[in-house]
Amino acid sequence: MTSSMPGGPLLAADNLTKTYGSTAALAGISLAVYPGEAVAVMGASGSGKTTLLHCLAGIIRPDTGSVRLFRSGAPVEVTALDDDARSALRRSDFGFVFQQGLLIPELTAGENVALALMLNGAPRAEAEQAAVQALAALGLAGMEQRRIGELSGGQAQRVAIARAQVNGARVLFADEPTGALDSHTSAEVMGLLLRTVEGTGRSLVVVTHDPSVARWCGRVITVADGRIVADTAGAGRTR
Repeated sequence: MTSSMPGGPLLAADNLTKTYGSTAALAGISLAVYPGEAVAVMGASGSGKTTLLHCLAGIIRPDTGSVRLFRSGAPVEVTALDDDARSALRRSDFGFVFQQGLLIPELTAGENVALALMLNGAPRAEAEQAAVQALAALGLAGMEQRRIGELSGGQAQRVAIARAQVNGARVLFADEPTGALDSHTSAEVMGLLLRTVEGTGRSLVVVTHDPSVARWCGRVITVADGRIVADTAGAGRTR
């Protein structure tokens, strides 16, 4: 099941399967994500939603099926790439925000963001300047030198969002990005995530078990037993 939108998808998966032992984490999922779209993937624990995200992002390979990223020109067959090429793709085209941020506590906020650029070969001075701008755009101007332990949970997630998008990632993946936050801070973080895709041509894929988080997205996909059981319109950004 896919949504009906003009133009072609930015990311498309076809008939993904993934089995762990006797458990089918994915049982034939097909999905297309379009530019500018915010998609929530919902499901109970063990439903396959995180495995789906990991396959879409090239973190793991499905047992069968394909994932394609549509750049200008020929699409990139993500599942056909070797480990090094998939890692490079995650540094250039994909960005990630996780529940606990997975930031490096020994580094400052600015250094955490700049590191994403430096790993792609950017000179240190250029990366640091871009990090300052990315953090300021998310309301963290003047906090570049703070270490992660000196930030609130919401501020740390803003750093994670800045790191995820500073490379110009075309698809942002967020795995339970508000799971450790209170409801007010959760709303702030979701608003910022949606801002990263609105009018930019980027896409956002959010994995969550929380209906209040899913409602922020324009499309909600429900997964159960490794299959998509519902693909519906969400409320979108109404706040």
